[in-house]
Amino acid sequence: MNANIILVIMFAGLTLFMLTGLPIAFVLGGLSLLITVTLWDPNAVVIMVLQIFDTMRSEALLGIPLYIFMAAILQRTGVIEELYGVMEIWFGRLRGGLAIGTVLICVLMAAMTGVVGAAVTAMGLLAMPEMLKRGYDPKLVTGTICASGTLGILIPPSILTIVYAVTAQVSIGKMLIAGIVPGIILATFYILYILYVAYAHPERIPQSRRERVPFLTKLRSVKGVIFPIILVILILGSIFFGIATPTEAAAVGVAGAFIIGMLKRKLDYSGVRHATFETAKATTMILWITIGAKAYVSVFTGLGGADTLLNLIRDMQVHPYVILAAMMLILIFLGTVLDEIGIILLTVPVFLPIVKLLGFDEIWFGVLYAITIQTGYISPPFGYTLFYIKGPLPAHLGMGTVYKGVLPFMILQICALAFCVAFPDLVTWLPSLMDRH
Repeated sequence: MNANIILVIMFAGLTLFMLTGLPIAFVLGGLSLLITVTLWDPNAVVIMVLQIFDTMRSEALLGIPLYIFMAAILQRTGVIEELYGVMEIWFGRLRGGLAIGTVLICVLMAAMTGVVGAAVTAMGLLAMPEMLKRGYDPKLVTGTICASGTLGILIPPSILTIVYAVTAQVSIGKMLIAGIVPGIILATFYILYILYVAYAHPERIPQSRRERVPFLTKLRSVKGVIFPIILVILILGSIFFGIATPTEAAAVGVAGAFIIGMLKRKLDYSGVRHATFETAKATTMILWITIGAKAYVSVFTGLGGADTLLNLIRDMQVHPYVILAAMMLILIFLGTVLDEIGIILLTVPVFLPIVKLLGFDEIWFGVLYAITIQTGYISPPFGYTLFYIKGPLPAHLGMGTVYKGVLPFMILQICALAFCVAFPDLVTWLPSLMDRH
């Protein structure tokens, strides 16, 4: 059968099976094997096997279970609850202070764990009831939590960043560090928007009636952020200064999480056992998606799909940024129906040759990639984060409130994306400094 017809069948089959709700890993792997055996060449199965085997030997992927394990341990140490307590003490009296504090906690959680679901769920349980009790607009509350929770996709240590770097074959360390400045920019946009709402539309965020907290009490509360900050410095500092590889830094993070748990006396055998089980489940899911995506991409490449796409782009008489914008829109859409690991493994091998052809920097593109996936994660009606917040959402609030709440933050994310496109040095500046150490 003609290769182009098989490629069309591959895309049509992928779309059809994804709509059935089947696990993406088995859709990708099963469809690839079926098409290879029935429509292409049964002997080509060896290409799939070699691609999968090569990926499974990658030492860089060792960082993934380590970062997941670190996040699972930290969730049992009480660090998140302490951070929220500090935030209440310092920002409770400021108009919009609880929402601003929520953004800052999500930044710290992103830098400690890089797990989106954990941040959204924790803030949904801790911050949402307090903000609603004090009269905050429910739309602002849900939008702040959903958007801030996705910062773990961008700010290191991000599992997504590691998978992108391995797939794109770029420096994992530089890719991780590249997300710091854009992540801070995005968090700043959120805080500025909250302040704008607080003072331009005061009916949406009432003035706090909390009693004034003595400054000495505030100073004493700072001890609640000491452990998280030390852990962040250990992980990111060791990567930035070249003291440790990202995988070794992950091991440092796990050791740090254990030490925090023991010092706080909140980590026992049962907690470690459950954290290990959660890590095994999450890692297994990621590896199955990796296997399925590698099989699919190997068939796509073997049939000449990448070359066909490159020739098509080369013949198009449009500005490179138009093609970049089209790729970003595709990623935002995929972010509403696929998890971030599946998106990267499926699209990076297809998009990266185009990026190189257009002369764009791969690390810069990787950060744009992360921001667009963040946007897809909060895009109604199927964004993953919207379902994370559904659990802790009070009974009197519907998903319509959540959908309306995330729209302003989607605009802010698109603005941040445009900002990073217009000023690429903001992304590449920190990674370039690593070459000097």
